[in-house]
Amino acid sequence: MTINAEFWVAVAFLVFVGLMVYWGVHRSMLDALDKRQARIKAELDEALRLKEEAGKLLAEYRDRHHQAEREAEAIVASARKEAERLAAEAKTKMEELVARRTSMAETKISQAEAQALAEVRAAAADAAVAAAEKILAESAKGKVADDLIARGISEVRAKLN
Repeated sequence: MTINAEFWVAVAFLVFVGLMVYWGVHRSMLDALDKRQARIKAELDEALRLKEEAGKLLAEYRDRHHQAEREAEAIVASARKEAERLAAEAKTKMEELVARRTSMAETKISQAEAQALAEVRAAAADAAVAAAEKILAESAKGKVADDLIARGISEVRAKLN
């Protein structure tokens, strides 16, 4: 029988496998694989837990975002109403101010007219008194003339003022 190289390779392989089984290499390999499997499973479980937690946080932040948008819309609406109210108040105050100023201007104009009229009357009275005095001084002479002039002047002043 010829023993060829393939036979010796097979024998060496069987001896190698036998020694590995004898020394318990297969147990340590299985233990290492089991530990690796447990570590990977733990990492997958942790990743799944983190994913669920991230989903919950995302939902919570979306709710907060929507709530913040609603609050912002409410604040904007409130600010618009307040601005409209303030604008209406400002318009009312401005109209009141214009009416008050117009009234004051009209009052000042009336007073100025009355004062101008009084000044014109006074000037006319003074002119009439002076003219009457001059006319009477030329036409009437003596004490009677002086009495008439004084009385006439006071009557004219009283009537014109």
